[in-house]
Amino acid sequence: MAERTYRFVIRLARAGFAAFGLRIDVRGAEHLPRSGGAVLASNHVSSPDFLFVGLVGRERGRYVRFLSKHGVFLPPVVGDAMRAMRHIEVDRAHGEVALRHAVAAVRAGEVVGVFPEATISHSWELRPFRPGAAAVATWCQVPLVPVAVWGSQRIGRSGRGGRFGLRRGTPVTIVVGEPLRPAPDADPYAVTEQLRAGVAALLGQAMDAYPEQPRDDADRWWLPRSRGGTAPTVEEGLRIDEEGMQKADLAAERRAQRARRRSRATARQPRRG
Repeated sequence: MAERTYRFVIRLARAGFAAFGLRIDVRGAEHLPRSGGAVLASNHVSSPDFLFVGLVGRERGRYVRFLSKHGVFLPPVVGDAMRAMRHIEVDRAHGEVALRHAVAAVRAGEVVGVFPEATISHSWELRPFRPGAAAVATWCQVPLVPVAVWGSQRIGRSGRGGRFGLRRGTPVTIVVGEPLRPAPDADPYAVTEQLRAGVAALLGQAMDAYPEQPRDDADRWWLPRSRGGTAPTVEEGLRIDEEGMQKADLAAERRAQRARRRSRATARQPRRG
């Protein structure tokens, strides 16, 4: 059931990519093993990133089980599909539960996808990395595969103003690096720093290889300041990111409260017959 649902979602995504003429370039997919447990760790610049990082798995005949925030699982149709594809729900208040599920999946031979920044970076620069991806790879002794995605922020921009930047034929570049293989006694925090350095190098490669440049000054919003763009500075981006996470957590809690109220109301209804 999981793979059937996943295949359907992939076909749907590919149809959408084709409809918009997206030019997707996946480089280095051979670094993901064709079998056995592994952790894919990517930067995060847009909501659709999981679709593009997931293509790395499909290049190798694998399905990637992503760690995704709790709110994604709440809408009925989307949530049902996420659970059917065996993605892993992350409640920020109880992150250790998601890590246990990730460990179980990796030990069962699955590829687990993680965005160590924990949210979209609105400066387009790397945020601080959380140690979960490195911890899972270290505990399970599996490859930790760094990934960088670039250009997807032009498809689903969620920064200030909620601007939507999609143009037909937009390129998206995904670069996969050589896996880290942490020792059994490695410090996950030290491995996280190695991972972040690896993703930073790949992100630079992705930017350098990207086939388009801004058309004019008004189109420089999708470049970071370090590349002559007009994206928020790193400091501004961190503030926007944190505010976004707080709002998302509050919205998720409100949805959960409404769901609990509906459940209690249903339970109180008298049974017929």
